[in-house]
Amino acid sequence: MEKPTIKVAVLDLYNRVQNEGMRGIRSLLYLERMKTDARVRWDIYDVRNAEEVPDESYDVYISSGGPGSPLESGEHWEKKYFGLIDNLWEHNLKNADQKKHVFFICHSFQLICRHWKVGEVTKRKSTSFGVLPIHETDDAANEPLFEKLPEPFYAVDSRDYQVIQPNVQLMEREGYQLLALEKPRPHVDLERAMMAVRFSDEFIGTQFHPEADPEGMLRYFSRPDKKELIIKNHGPEKYYQMVDYLDDPQKIVLTQQTILPTFLSSSFNRVLQTADCV
Repeated sequence: MEKPTIKVAVLDLYNRVQNEGMRGIRSLLYLERMKTDARVRWDIYDVRNAEEVPDESYDVYISSGGPGSPLESGEHWEKKYFGLIDNLWEHNLKNADQKKHVFFICHSFQLICRHWKVGEVTKRKSTSFGVLPIHETDDAANEPLFEKLPEPFYAVDSRDYQVIQPNVQLMEREGYQLLALEKPRPHVDLERAMMAVRFSDEFIGTQFHPEADPEGMLRYFSRPDKKELIIKNHGPEKYYQMVDYLDDPQKIVLTQQTILPTFLSSSFNRVLQTADCV
């Protein structure tokens, strides 16, 4: 009997800027395909530069990080991108079966939080970059994607912007769950950014990079501009500590092997259980 096919759309928001994120996403898709009793096919869409947006025929959508401002730009690609996401959300509301599964990473997370008014998106006073602790909230107690992670867990954070001031009334009304916050900063009078939100059983996003792996981050940390940025913001001891974290199996290795793989595995299983895949 011919195996069913699971279709994945990867929304590339890097605007053709050199990055490690897309390689990390592709690597995790390759690994998950090897473990899945189905054919897994993925297509990559250059959303910002080429204004490519997929149709709604895919089962799973992964929306990447990216450079630049997540604040409203008025560019045509934004309208097309938000139109797709809103249509996928509406599809899930109207279909008990054949749900669409969506994961938002960093820049995409900031965009959708702005679009849905989940929180306020602002520019940070300084860049957050490095391997940093992520703290789970009480709502994360039953979150399957975080189940195997310690508290706090560590992830790659790379952003000039942030989502703060959660819209509590909207989140309660819609059933959104705030899953994680950035580390406490008692020495500065600044709000902690929202680092992960579950919007529904099928939609989830993180403001950190769960796809990041040691190989890619070592290349990134070795870039003179990134090394200088970390040392400037955190000091040389913190820089070398972050480099050491890359070899620690309980830091970003664990995060990279847990969050997106669990999302993919769960999504693929639900697709196979509830739909006749094309």
